Amino acid sequence: MSGAGGPERYDAGDGFGDDRDGPGDLPGIPPEPAGPPRIPTPRSAPEDTSGWPGPLPLVPESEGPEEAEGPAGAEGPESPEELNSPESAIRPESPPEASPAPRRTDAHADPPRPPSHDVLRSLLGAWALAACSPDETGAVEKHLNHCTSCAEEALRLRQAVGLLHAEHSLDLDPLLRSRVLAGCLGRRPARIPVPGWAAAYDAEAARLDALLRDMGEAEWRAPVRLKWFDGQRLTGRDTTVAGVIGHLMVVDGVVAASLGLPDPLGEHAPGSPAARTDAYWHAEPDAAGGTGASALLRELWREQGHSLVRTVSFAGRGASDLSVPFGDFTLPVRDAFLDRAFACWVHAGDIAEAVDYPYELPSSAHLKAMIDLCARLLPDALAERRRAGLAAPPRRLVEAGAPGRTLHLEVEGTGGGNWYIPLDSPAAVGTAEETVAHIALDPEAFYQLAAGHVPPQEAAVGQLGDVEAIRDVLFAAASLSRL
Repeated sequence: MSGAGGPERYDAGDGFGDDRDGPGDLPGIPPEPAGPPRIPTPRSAPEDTSGWPGPLPLVPESEGPEEAEGPAGAEGPESPEELNSPESAIRPESPPEASPAPRRTDAHADPPRPPSHDVLRSLLGAWALAACSPDETGAVEKHLNHCTSCAEEALRLRQAVGLLHAEHSLDLDPLLRSRVLAGCLGRRPARIPVPGWAAAYDAEAARLDALLRDMGEAEWRAPVRLKWFDGQRLTGRDTTVAGVIGHLMVVDGVVAASLGLPDPLGEHAPGSPAARTDAYWHAEPDAAGGTGASALLRELWREQGHSLVRTVSFAGRGASDLSVPFGDFTLPVRDAFLDRAFACWVHAGDIAEAVDYPYELPSSAHLKAMIDLCARLLPDALAERRRAGLAAPPRRLVEAGAPGRTLHLEVEGTGGGNWYIPLDSPAAVGTAEETVAHIALDPEAFYQLAAGHVPPQEAAVGQLGDVEAIRDVLFAAASLSRL
């Protein structure tokens, strides 16, 4: 850009190279020599705003356009040539005369505005966690007295915060509990320890209880299909999550009655698990259908389980050999506790599948104890099927305690092992030397087979050796399942 009568001056290219106010444009002052740009001296505020691009002070309404200088719409130079003229450069300028605004005293100041609805709503989470400042807490609680939607959301948030605190009577992590107890017992032995054969039931009941704790009322009414193998085919019954817990409670009642504890069905209750379950579902349709008080049902089942564990802990070794009649078969108490642990695992899996919740395998030690119980029951189950004409007759007679034909049962992975099942007589002894067949499967496949959830002929197992012996043992394993 060129000044009026002077050499070309430095233009920064940003709108600030306008040189109409430069001293080189005044008459009688020699022009600046060409060379690098010179930094101008600071100018006063009125001089700095004259003709300067950008907003200028507003003109009071009382003044006409002719009295204002600079704002849009005022009279002034209308072309770049007039803006750069000497008269424009030396014209004196004065700030617009605006009447000062009246000052407000504190007595007339507006009170501070309260926070908006959106701001207070955004504070509800912090308020539920007690993380608000005192002023914010007061503002939120005052707002909740008048806003229904925020009050309902605040109530839900407070309830959610309550779920973050675990119940003191619930073992949410049985493995952590076992590790802590093991560390404590290493320093000071327990005065009344829980028997090892009852530990699996204690842990599996706690795991199922933790699953129930996370469920809402609607999930207690979720449909559940109970499945088992009746000896020849798969069968099942439809119920709800609440119905499953009621079933576990009344079958555990058989163990409770054998230990001298109250039976939930009373003194004249049926003996078999199926008959007891039918009697309970008929007598308590609301509880079985999930429309009753789910918290009460869960508490009754959990307290009964705690009573069973406490009773055998105080009874010591004398309780392990007591007989528990389950209708058409009888188990000693130590095996009955493993049987009920297996039932907790199976039905917890049924519930988890119904509510679409993941559920893990038991700990390796407890899993191995439950598989061992099933392996020890297989010879009797095979003999029972043989008497019913559902299995092949024995190949040879074997004296009690003598080795006979054997099937090698191998469960791979954590909690697995090797078991040798006598084939011709429950009184015979299975040995590796007499093995005529071999079955290999993983813990999940064993669970599906022994729980009666898959047909025996479709079980995912590896097979080697005598086909007839393998078939008979697979069907006997599935026959261990029941309602």
